[in-house]
Amino acid sequence: MRKALRWLLALTVLIGTLSTAGAATAAQPEATTGTSTTSADILDRLLAIPGMSLVQEKPYTGYRYFVLNYTQPIDHRHPSKGTFQQRITVLHKDTARPTVFYTGGYFVSTTPSRREPTQIVDGNQISMEYRFFTPSRPDPADWSKLDIWQAASDQHRIFKALKPIYDKKWISTGGSKGGMTATYYERFYPRDMDGVVAYVAPNDVVNNEDSAYDRFFAGVGTKECRDRLNAVQREALVRREPLEKTYAAYAAENEYTFNTIGSLDKAYEAVVLDYVWGFWQYSLLADCDTIPADAANATDEEIWTSIDTISGFSFYTDQGLEPYTPYYYQAGTQLGAPTIGFPHIEKSLIRYGYQPPRNFVPRDIPMKFQPSAMRDVDSWVKNNANHMLYVYGQNDPWGAERFRLGKGAHDSYVFTAPGLNHGANVAGLVADEKALATARILQWAGVASAAVQSDPAAAKPLAKFDVKLDQRDVEREPALRP
Repeated sequence: MRKALRWLLALTVLIGTLSTAGAATAAQPEATTGTSTTSADILDRLLAIPGMSLVQEKPYTGYRYFVLNYTQPIDHRHPSKGTFQQRITVLHKDTARPTVFYTGGYFVSTTPSRREPTQIVDGNQISMEYRFFTPSRPDPADWSKLDIWQAASDQHRIFKALKPIYDKKWISTGGSKGGMTATYYERFYPRDMDGVVAYVAPNDVVNNEDSAYDRFFAGVGTKECRDRLNAVQREALVRREPLEKTYAAYAAENEYTFNTIGSLDKAYEAVVLDYVWGFWQYSLLADCDTIPADAANATDEEIWTSIDTISGFSFYTDQGLEPYTPYYYQAGTQLGAPTIGFPHIEKSLIRYGYQPPRNFVPRDIPMKFQPSAMRDVDSWVKNNANHMLYVYGQNDPWGAERFRLGKGAHDSYVFTAPGLNHGANVAGLVADEKALATARILQWAGVASAAVQSDPAAAKPLAKFDVKLDQRDVEREPALRP
């Protein structure tokens, strides 16, 4: 979860369908262009919502796309104690279609895009920027109001405001931290959504027990690939002195500083220790050929380039960390963060190990960990999950600690896409699971045809693939972040 800054967000979500009556034309999105009478006045209807204001409208064929600000309480328990502007986007198809409520758990993109569930159900999409990610940050920022309940309450309030306009079925979705966010929203407001599709969502129930990650790294991929990665990572620590000189020159050239983490040395080790994790999070087994095969005899430049390409030497600078302060604050107060061992590296070469989230947040922001937060969510999902779908990638480290279902779950599923990474989606599942997942999403959205209801194998996305709207890349974030 802490990867090169130049790698931007881009994960997908699935849903898509059409009403039973319109099943014959559901696969023809051009037949429902979003230019019906419901679209003609949609902006007026949106702006009639108290606290809603327009930032920008961007054209896209078959849709209307709006970037909006919505006035939210800083503290939903005490609404009178100030407000802030939260950025949302609306990809409007038709009010007669279902709606997908998406968040990545970080910033919101202001470029029209369609998540996997939105394509599956051929619906509208509401996307929310997570509170405290700029520009959706109160000023001044009271960091104690950044928690999973407050964020879920943001979603609840947006849903309540938009439901009178988009009155068909709703499905929430998100990838990685967005999948976590969709889960927390369902936990606190289980009556809002008709279904949940959560992608690659970590579930760190006991923050200090991370042996599942060690087991994952001991067996992921092939031994040959693991050995290559481990050797490059170790070699980068063996060559710490000359490579840190390169790092210092790189930092000076780009005017990077290291006040938050404390030193260039701490930042260097953090980047290097992210290397193996970052590879499996964002790469596939076939990409092992890009890793130096003989690390001991590789040049300093080859070691530097491999580490920088996968981990990103810019990230643990002040400039790299600052945009993600809200994530690290939450990791250090509620979400938890992984710690893993490095059995292939001598202890003498590691000075700091995996550093805690506290090291990545400015010291003037107080933090105190709440161990009960994730235990509560985990217990709720096991005993109460209803219409919830979790999708994980077989080779994604974050899936080592995942959500699991208990006897109290109903019509809910956990599937794993073979060979895939942090970009796993429904499309990457084995055939029978892909069909079942697609069918359930269509059913939850109220647009499953009679054929799909009787035979899940007939289930397919209702909207055609759009190369611009339907991103299929993994959501790129600094490597040690979900």
